[in-house]
Amino acid sequence: MSTITTAAVVESAGAGFTLSQVELADLRPDEVLVRMVAAGICHTDLSVAQGALPFPMPGVLGHEGAGVVEAVGASVTRVRPGDEVLLSYTSCGRCASCHDGHPAYCETWLPANLIGGRRLDGSATIARGGHDVGGHFFGQSSFAHHAIADERGVVKVGPGAPLDLLAPLGCGVMTGAGAVWNVLHPRPGSTLLITGAGAVGLSAVMAATMTPATRIIVADRVEDRLRLARELGATDTIDTTVTDLAGEVSRLTGDRGVDGAVESTGNAGVLRTAISTLAVRGTAVIVGAPAFGTEVPVDVNFMIPGRHVVGLTLGDTEIEALVPVLAGLMAAGRLPVDRLITHYRFDEIAAAVEDVAAGKTIKPVLRFDQPDRRSPPARSDARRPEPMSPRRGTGPTS
Repeated sequence: MSTITTAAVVESAGAGFTLSQVELADLRPDEVLVRMVAAGICHTDLSVAQGALPFPMPGVLGHEGAGVVEAVGASVTRVRPGDEVLLSYTSCGRCASCHDGHPAYCETWLPANLIGGRRLDGSATIARGGHDVGGHFFGQSSFAHHAIADERGVVKVGPGAPLDLLAPLGCGVMTGAGAVWNVLHPRPGSTLLITGAGAVGLSAVMAATMTPATRIIVADRVEDRLRLARELGATDTIDTTVTDLAGEVSRLTGDRGVDGAVESTGNAGVLRTAISTLAVRGTAVIVGAPAFGTEVPVDVNFMIPGRHVVGLTLGDTEIEALVPVLAGLMAAGRLPVDRLITHYRFDEIAAAVEDVAAGKTIKPVLRFDQPDRRSPPARSDARRPEPMSPRRGTGPTS
């Protein structure tokens, strides 16, 4: 049985999102059909929608999904219909990185998650009017009332879990937390610098407060975000619109520099500055992704005293290991991700995107209210795209 559902389709690069009826393919043995309850919007979604990263258009994006399992493929064992789940990236499970416990560095990662728009065998998961639509984004394409997800990208959570608060765990939150916990491993007394107080940067702040680091410095250009960073545990903040970043870090650390830096803005100049603030044996983690081909020069002699620059994908996280821990920390009140979230109805996706661009919201999360329906395979009567509602979402959850 295929599924007729409503998705937010990007018709062409820069065209924005429009609601359109699409048809999901039949499930493969290792796939899961999920009725979406919520989906976070990430900057990667917006970059792809603008054409900054290659993806087949028209296409359906979304990679921080949360919902309820409606059907499973014949070989699926992780979940069953009725389970509440979070969706994250997919991986092959067979390559050296997957076997070593680092599936975020799977050999198939780019085509399977970011730029392929199809399953690895070339088949499409989404169609409209008899034509294939780009899908399988991060193994899910969750900007739709229903999504086909790879089993390896599905994590079960407890019944009654607040899915509209947990949705960002599948990308932004685990990326920020993983940068601190899986890469920097702060020692007692460590000093950390986090550039960018968006969802990833603030998740890194929250994670850092659970380590022996004693100084957590956050840099951004928006005072409201810096204020929130202080409330979440930052010991120092730097408004880079009025203060030189490198000079202020030098002052705060007595010219020693920082032991670890998390660069989440995707700005090459900010990355270069963050690297320049490293102490001897310090590590800078590249999280924010600029356009393909971006280069940052470094002074080789500066790097020789044990300094490191490390690229990071999705927190170097094994999702079944970390995502339930993050959900537990949220339930215990130790990881207040709700402070970052603004909720919008699914048909307000255009307003959510506008608010992100204007800096009015940190982590928009879409809520899905009306489920669509399962339909026989022969049915494929796709509707013309309909425009988004201009009404804004609710205020920040706190």
